[in-house]
Amino acid sequence: MKTRRHFLQSSTAVIALPVLESLGFRRFASAAAPATPPKRLVFLGFGWGITDTTWYPDIAKTGADYAMTTGLKPLERHQKDFSVVQGLWNKYSNEGHWGSTMWLTGANRYAQPGQSFHNSISADQVAAAQLGLKTRFASLQFNSSESGDMSGHGPGLSMAWDVSGKPVGGQNGPVAAFHRLFAKDTTPLSEQKAMLAQKRSVLDAVIDNAKSLQRGLAKNDNAKLEEYFQGIRDIEVRLAKEEQWMEVPRPQAPLKEPATTAQGNGREEIKLIYDIMISAMQTDSTRVMTFRQPVATLLTSMDIKVHPHDMSHYHTTLGEKLDASQRRDIAQSELLAGFLDKLKATKEADGSTLFDNIALAYGSNIRTGHELSNCPTILTGRAAGFKLGQNIVAPKDTPLCNAWLAMLHGVGVEAERHGDSTGVLKEILA
Repeated sequence: MKTRRHFLQSSTAVIALPVLESLGFRRFASAAAPATPPKRLVFLGFGWGITDTTWYPDIAKTGADYAMTTGLKPLERHQKDFSVVQGLWNKYSNEGHWGSTMWLTGANRYAQPGQSFHNSISADQVAAAQLGLKTRFASLQFNSSESGDMSGHGPGLSMAWDVSGKPVGGQNGPVAAFHRLFAKDTTPLSEQKAMLAQKRSVLDAVIDNAKSLQRGLAKNDNAKLEEYFQGIRDIEVRLAKEEQWMEVPRPQAPLKEPATTAQGNGREEIKLIYDIMISAMQTDSTRVMTFRQPVATLLTSMDIKVHPHDMSHYHTTLGEKLDASQRRDIAQSELLAGFLDKLKATKEADGSTLFDNIALAYGSNIRTGHELSNCPTILTGRAAGFKLGQNIVAPKDTPLCNAWLAMLHGVGVEAERHGDSTGVLKEILA
């Protein structure tokens, strides 16, 4: 009799198959960090860009001898451990309000005839298919608690997009993020198994009905139904993961639960999410994370009254808009510097640090105003074998996805290409 797993193996070979193969390793599921530290991949994204006149280093002074700029000044103590990469872009991007929708995908929103919006898989989800096999969560998506129209990120409200080009939901704010990772399920195991069996029974019925419906459909309808099948496969993957880890207790939280009063305070939310990301790595709960950071609530936490969209147009009137933009840059750099401090201070089982075993990208799809060229990009961490301590200027028209492909390869994820990549970004390889 053909099982559901075989059905899925014959239906997809991109995302679902590797995760379902992990069921064969079910007996090895563990909440303890491995003795040999794994490599992790982290993407930190923000909307509304940066102040390009005071954030980017001088392109005439490349290499290690560049002068630290005002916007990056708080990162100066880490200057030897990160690189600024200039000249990267997503050539298909044409919407100046979307800081992260296409940031990790490089997709052409008009790639599907007759549709005004299309996206493709993001770099983090490519990595999750491989790096997520032995962790409770294949990937984790952290978001701010602020409303989407204030964030400057774009539709989908996620940096993570699945193989069908659908946004991957995440945790909004630090309280939800903490509970996702560490909240204990008090439901008896027998009841959990019964509920899982019921979900599988419903899914079986849906699959049977959909397969019956498929007969005799026109080509366009079959294409729509295949998208529906992909959604079913995604549910199957989640159920498989749930079953795999059902009997493994959640790890003890290495930090205390965030106070609800932190919700809505942008600066505190960023600090807390950074701490939760550290805890996720310490407990090996996941090895792939994205964080869609707040901007509007960061401004209000700094007592800045300027609307974030208006701030991004600082070049039109200067004054308080320019001041807000520059103060925002400094605050974000301060928070990132604090995160790097903790990554370097947190020891692994073999004596190395989290910083030694992470590849981290920090940036946005927006440069400033509605400008989409020269995406602000910082790369750091020692896991991917990158040149660090450099001001790197990529050749003209280099796809941002070349950097993502290099990151994927650097952490051991095999991918021939990603998005609109033309190859790995050789300029950042040590």
